[in-house]
Amino acid sequence: MLSNIRVVLVGTTHPGNIGSTARAMKTMGLSTLYLAEPKVEPDGHSIALAAGASDILKHAVTVDSLAEAIADCSLVIATSARSRTLDWPMLEPRQAGEKLVASALNGPVAIVFGRESNGLSNEELQKCNYHVAIPANPEYSSLNLAQAVQIICYEARVAHLNQTPSEEEVLEYPLAKEQENFFTHLEKTLLSTGFIVRQHPGQVMIKLRRLFSRARIESQEMNILRGILTSIDKKVGLADKGSIRSQDDDNTVVKKEE
Repeated sequence: MLSNIRVVLVGTTHPGNIGSTARAMKTMGLSTLYLAEPKVEPDGHSIALAAGASDILKHAVTVDSLAEAIADCSLVIATSARSRTLDWPMLEPRQAGEKLVASALNGPVAIVFGRESNGLSNEELQKCNYHVAIPANPEYSSLNLAQAVQIICYEARVAHLNQTPSEEEVLEYPLAKEQENFFTHLEKTLLSTGFIVRQHPGQVMIKLRRLFSRARIESQEMNILRGILTSIDKKVGLADKGSIRSQDDDNTVVKKEE
């Protein structure tokens, strides 16, 4: 199950941090590392700092963007400082570990770490379901990348060790790429009805992303919402133009609730 918890490093600039991250992961039993648009590749310095976790470096996956790194994940949690102006559902590290472990039972999940200098952009943060902040000393809160990875991986391991068998139904949540398709569909529909004015879109979509992230809707619920949007599209004549379905590269079928 821990192999389903994916550590994603975005825009890493120092190869030593990649190696130290691999070491932090392996000590807690995690093994899946993704490098999104890294500025450097793992090298000899990375291997030295990995200290026996070079197998994680060997199998690390390099991708061109955060969106690509999390496309098949049903839960994405981003590390972020609470002081950011973007108001998003926040978690404590222990809560993040518990949610990662619970969702990993059903498939890949991701914990995302930003650039060493300036973290994640607001656009990247909006692609994640939750944000997690490590409650460090406010007078000196400077954690390096590997330290932050170690803390979250530790919390995931604690949650894993505390798990008890459950016969409850495992809920299915939409993947990140399916969520993006939904938001694209939603925005196009709201533009077509005039709810969003193209010349002055304001913060509507950001607030709607925040709302749905906070609600954490299930796959079946998202299918219902997509069905509602499609019925609106038909009324305004948008669906006939084929502009909505062209956005869906995952062949998702939207159907009414039976």
